[in-house]
Amino acid sequence: MPRSKIAGIGMYVPENIFTNNDLLKYMDTSDEWIQERTGIKERRYAHRTEETTATMGIEAAKIAIERAGITAQDVDFIVFATICPDYYFPGCGVLVQRELKMKEIAALDVRNQCSGFVYALSVADQFIRTGTYKNILVIGSEKHSFGLDFSTRGRNVSVIFGDGAGAVILQPTEETDRGILSTHLHSDGESAEILAMYNPGTHANHWGTKNYADFDDAEISDMFMSHAMIDKAQNYPFMDGPSVFKKAVVKFPEVILEALHANGYEPSDLNMLIPHQANLRIAQFVQQKLKLRDDQVYNNIQYYGNTTAASVPIALCEAWQNGKIKEGDLVCLAAFGSGFTWASALLKW
Repeated sequence: MPRSKIAGIGMYVPENIFTNNDLLKYMDTSDEWIQERTGIKERRYAHRTEETTATMGIEAAKIAIERAGITAQDVDFIVFATICPDYYFPGCGVLVQRELKMKEIAALDVRNQCSGFVYALSVADQFIRTGTYKNILVIGSEKHSFGLDFSTRGRNVSVIFGDGAGAVILQPTEETDRGILSTHLHSDGESAEILAMYNPGTHANHWGTKNYADFDDAEISDMFMSHAMIDKAQNYPFMDGPSVFKKAVVKFPEVILEALHANGYEPSDLNMLIPHQANLRIAQFVQQKLKLRDDQVYNNIQYYGNTTAASVPIALCEAWQNGKIKEGDLVCLAAFGSGFTWASALLKW
């Protein structure tokens, strides 16, 4: 059975840089406040009308395809991870297939939030290992800026997120010292609502969610979208930050160790850990917990914010481009996000 290898990788981030000080125009915050809590200095925002989640994914895909030495016509499967699709339906995968003029291939959209790319990579890995496909395009892309509450009311969430995309081409390899060694996926829906975007949705408050004031108001809960939802800012993401932090700092190191131990390694063997760029404080806690050196962990949330499903491939691509990942290196990808879902992948570059 062949392994999967990353044959090409690409990333795309919008040109528009938005610093913490730029946010002062819209909300009561400060550069010091944001950096202290998240480590973020700036983020990228996509053009409001000229860039979408799909178009950013396409730009990253073009680079990955070229670096893999293939053409768009060679791709036989697309796996697209995002929480910010261009449309409620259809998914972004078919938009990529159409825009890149690919053959009538399979396209799968993955909705696992911050863990989306690692989940998507795991799905693609299984198809490579079984010989079903030979050139799989895996994309993680997000356009968060279009749906954030740029006000003091929404600052706890809005200061965190940014836009961007990353992509890889996965191919089979017979090399025993290269490729994806294993992937590990988990979920626990017990606290699903503490990090969620409720509206628009079909729940009609079935789950009795009380995270928003007056969420069970009949005018709100009985409708897919209403003026009351907009007036009460209930069409924006909700996050109980401290609760998410407490869960993340437990599950992040657990799933990293799971991947390492499954393949006979220890944290000291890692050449590079690419954590999902959720919060620099979480990444620093995980680094300390696993006793990793600074040169064993790559963080770029300072400059891009949290790009959820795009954050792992963006960081992986940037680390590789900067010469921090070399052939033969042991690399771990890990993510934790809404759901909760968490995942890891261990690979030899």
